[in-house]
Amino acid sequence: MPLGLSIGLIAGALVVGALLGFIIRKISAESKLGSAEEQARKILEDAIKNAENAKKESIISAKEEIFNLKKEADFDIKERRKEVSRLERRVTQKEETLDAKIEGLEKKEEILQNKTAEVERVKEEVNKTLEGQLAMLEKIAGLTSEDAKAELVRRLDSEMQHETALKIAEYEEKFKDEADAKAKEILSLAIQRFAADHVSEIAISVVQIPGDEMKGRIIGREGRNIRTIENLTGVELIIDDTPDVITVSGFDPVRREIARIALEKLISDGRIHPARIEEMVEKARRDVDSAIKQAGEKAVFETGVHGLHPELIKLLGRMKYRTSYGQNALRHSIEVSMLAGVMAEEMGVDVTQARRAGLLHDIGKAMTAEVDGSHVQLGVEIATKYRENKDIIHAIEAHHNDVEPKSALDFIIQAADAISAARPGARREDVENYIKRLQKLEEVAGDFDGVEKTFAIQAGREVRIMVKPEVISDDKMKILARDIAKKIEDELEYPGQIKVSVIRESRTVDYAK
Repeated sequence: MPLGLSIGLIAGALVVGALLGFIIRKISAESKLGSAEEQARKILEDAIKNAENAKKESIISAKEEIFNLKKEADFDIKERRKEVSRLERRVTQKEETLDAKIEGLEKKEEILQNKTAEVERVKEEVNKTLEGQLAMLEKIAGLTSEDAKAELVRRLDSEMQHETALKIAEYEEKFKDEADAKAKEILSLAIQRFAADHVSEIAISVVQIPGDEMKGRIIGREGRNIRTIENLTGVELIIDDTPDVITVSGFDPVRREIARIALEKLISDGRIHPARIEEMVEKARRDVDSAIKQAGEKAVFETGVHGLHPELIKLLGRMKYRTSYGQNALRHSIEVSMLAGVMAEEMGVDVTQARRAGLLHDIGKAMTAEVDGSHVQLGVEIATKYRENKDIIHAIEAHHNDVEPKSALDFIIQAADAISAARPGARREDVENYIKRLQKLEEVAGDFDGVEKTFAIQAGREVRIMVKPEVISDDKMKILARDIAKKIEDELEYPGQIKVSVIRESRTVDYAK
């Protein structure tokens, strides 16, 4: 067979085969497509049926829920209607009750108005009767109503004055007896348990020298040595004809002590020139600083006061070189601390706090030479700065009545301070100040009406007042004594207490002829 024919037959066979394959696949695909469409149609019908069933069930469920809600709402509405009906009945009842009460009040008001009118009528009648009686009494007594009132007030004033004087005397006597007994017991016990030395210090120090030749060496060429000492220490050296003595004078006891120690060191060393003086003054200053610290620590140990700020201890030590009326300030503070502790123990007050307040009550005196202000004000500032207890600060502020004492601690510190200052030998005054104080005492007592003469006696511990008997009655004497004592407390400063004695004396003089 020719090759071309064979190829043509093969190609025709392939084409026929391909067509048959295509026809067969198409028929198969159409068959499968029809089956799939049938399945899809069934699935859609089932879904529609299921959806309709679900819809019906949902509608039924919703209708049931709506029915239940409606049922509950109807029940609530019925209950609310019942409650509203009940409230309406209560309101109606209250309105009826109020109407009844208002009606009763109107009746009572009418009755009250009638009674008020009756009272006014009776009052007018009484006033007319009283006016008639007053007119008759004025006619009989020969006094007007104003004169009668004045006489009545005068008598009442006299009686009240008498009663007041009697009551004052009675209460004062009662409280004085009780307070005196207890105070004497406490004070005597405090004084017995603490006895302090009697120290009087002055404003000069004396340095012994081996001979008059040493005076010239201390003065130095053209006075350069003495000027150096005075400039470095701030004191005055008095070199006079007194043999073997140089006097150191200065108002500041610390400077005076530094100068004294420096002089003693220079005299002992023998080498006296400006450079050596500077060295010895610096050593003396360190010695005094050390002595100040030791004095403060000793005071704290002696009084049993603990926990003080180191700066407070240094200030206490400085008080070793401070005096008040000749009394050493540090010894005075220690004495007040010990006395306050004893009194606090007897009175049931905190002993530790009392001793602390007593030790610090004059701490401001350590600064009065450097800072302006009273020692009370400075003491309060110092104690506040170093965070002392507020009760301690108030006791410091109140110990000279700068503020009103308000606690037992305040009064204890005042009493201890007065005892320490007023005991014999504790303090001294110059004659001029002493005389001025006595004169002022007599002037204060003589400023009152009815006072004839005043006499300050017992070294100013008592003021005796002679009054005019025709002006001051026996009843007024007690009141006058209290007023004078109060004025003395307000205007004078004095140690201890002052007794006020008022004397009223009536004399009758006649002559036998």
